[in-house]
Amino acid sequence: MGEQSQHDGHRRRLRERFLKSGFAGFAEHEIVELLLTLCIPRRDVKAAAKTLLQRFGNLRAILDAPASDLQQVTGMGEVAPVALRIIRETANLYLQQQAEESTALASPESLTAFWRSRLGGLRNEVFEIAYLDSAYKLIHDGVETLEEGTVDRAAVYPRRVIEAALRRGAAAIVCAHNHPSGDVRPSEQDKTLTRALVLAANTVQLKLLDHLIVSPDAVFSFRKEGLM
Repeated sequence: MGEQSQHDGHRRRLRERFLKSGFAGFAEHEIVELLLTLCIPRRDVKAAAKTLLQRFGNLRAILDAPASDLQQVTGMGEVAPVALRIIRETANLYLQQQAEESTALASPESLTAFWRSRLGGLRNEVFEIAYLDSAYKLIHDGVETLEEGTVDRAAVYPRRVIEAALRRGAAAIVCAHNHPSGDVRPSEQDKTLTRALVLAANTVQLKLLDHLIVSPDAVFSFRKEGLM
């Protein structure tokens, strides 16, 4: 059996295992390898999968990594990093549409997984807002990035938040931003901003349901912690 036939057979067995029982029984390097088989045809990707895990630590960190960092791994080339980015953004879109189709958002918890995936691994701070209707259901295409900051802060102005919500016809909003450090405890600036957002929203009969701070592994809710 030639080397190419061995590679093809290995890929086929990975796919068959996945079709039979999903990722049950898969080692993490095998999951990464299966993803790479979609991105890199006709070549053994086992070594690249193991190198990626050694360098970045886990699958989430691989998907969050910049393309320039991924390209430094032998065997990745230029196309595979783009394909992994597509996979990551597809997962984010899935979570957003899942939240949009939810019957109601009486609490913003259905947005938590979405924001942890979308913002948690970013290296710069990003502030986003979700627009909800009067039933607390996410408006279609109802998540917007308002500010992208440096590694330690994003300048967000309450007036801009309120204007954006009114422009979209929202009855309620949920705000979220990430802490690239991984520590989701709010800074004094975060607390001041949240108080200002609550006051500004109340003046126009707009409901601020929550302000979330996210990292890949944790979420801080201002409402749950009694700070709103």
